[in-house]
Amino acid sequence: MTDTEITPIPLRQLTTLRTGAAPERMLDAPTTAQLIEALHEAWATGEDWFVLGGGSNLFVGDEPFEGTVIRILTTGIEELPSPHEGRIRLRVQAGHSWDDVVAYAVERGYAGIEAMSGIPGTVGAAPVQNVGAYGQEIQETLVEVELIDEGADVPVVVPAAELGLGFRTSVLKHHYGSEQERRAVITSVTLDLAITGPAGRVVRGEQLRRALGLTDFEPVPLEWLRTRILATRAAKGMLLNDGDPDTHSAGSFFQNAIVPEHVARTLPAECPRWPVEPDLDTLTVIPLEDYYGLAPRTERPEGMVKVSSAWLIEHSGIGKGFKLPRSRASISTKHALALTNRGGANAAELSELARFIQSRVHAEFGLVLQPEPVLVGVEL
Repeated sequence: MTDTEITPIPLRQLTTLRTGAAPERMLDAPTTAQLIEALHEAWATGEDWFVLGGGSNLFVGDEPFEGTVIRILTTGIEELPSPHEGRIRLRVQAGHSWDDVVAYAVERGYAGIEAMSGIPGTVGAAPVQNVGAYGQEIQETLVEVELIDEGADVPVVVPAAELGLGFRTSVLKHHYGSEQERRAVITSVTLDLAITGPAGRVVRGEQLRRALGLTDFEPVPLEWLRTRILATRAAKGMLLNDGDPDTHSAGSFFQNAIVPEHVARTLPAECPRWPVEPDLDTLTVIPLEDYYGLAPRTERPEGMVKVSSAWLIEHSGIGKGFKLPRSRASISTKHALALTNRGGANAAELSELARFIQSRVHAEFGLVLQPEPVLVGVEL
């Protein structure tokens, strides 16, 4: 057994959905050097591997994982100068608790991530799925990450612009049914935040303003904003609590559906929807030999619309608290998008419930909901 190897712990004890047996091998990495060493060990075996942070976005199957699980336990926040006036940068180790970083920033009057208070998991996982809440996403403040590509000797620094950040996705995310574009592990994350001090900031995002009940555009203290968001998340069962089965989940199990405008128009008018911003940076390159003084006419691409999957679920006949007969898995009693483990449920029970929800929504609205967590040893 190497310095980083430990007796494997059942993954049901390390994931918020509380499923999964002990893997074949487990390594702990409390420092970046040990993380790199552990990765090299795992790669050398040629077997399957994955890294584990907070376990809040992971759905693990019932059979033991035949490979290596590496727990990222690195912590630390370093303050750095920003090239932009009135701002500061935080370089954070990948294993640091995301919410602890938010609390750190809010306490010091650093704005830009406060709406993401209470999101579970670790900092290294945040860019992988471009975490966000109430209209705020990490891509708005993310400068760069340090990561190590599979098989590489040392980490490299990668600008945020090269991560392909989109709605709950990046080139690093392993989506269900496909492989990630870039198989790599983040070792640290650098954020650029505004220095607001005690006065706080003006909240302009409509989604966040509605959540906070704001009616004017006066600055609000960051501490007040964080407290209100934590209370809102708690009311939805989205703050981890051992005594509340509604929080024994992976958060939103299904992504909000993103569909073309013409598809959105076929849904009931009362279904909540939000326009997805188009890519305004797309360029049309015309070879010089083909240019005759006039640019070709370009058609306006059809817009995309994000629609509420929670609304689709509830209006397909599946209400909060729904469960299948004799199952220990159910929809949260507080939030229709959360699949919860009510105590002792295995991955098969949660998978059965997820498939039933998908089939009902597809039958009613013609849309197939896509799972948001990373699935390991599970098929839907």
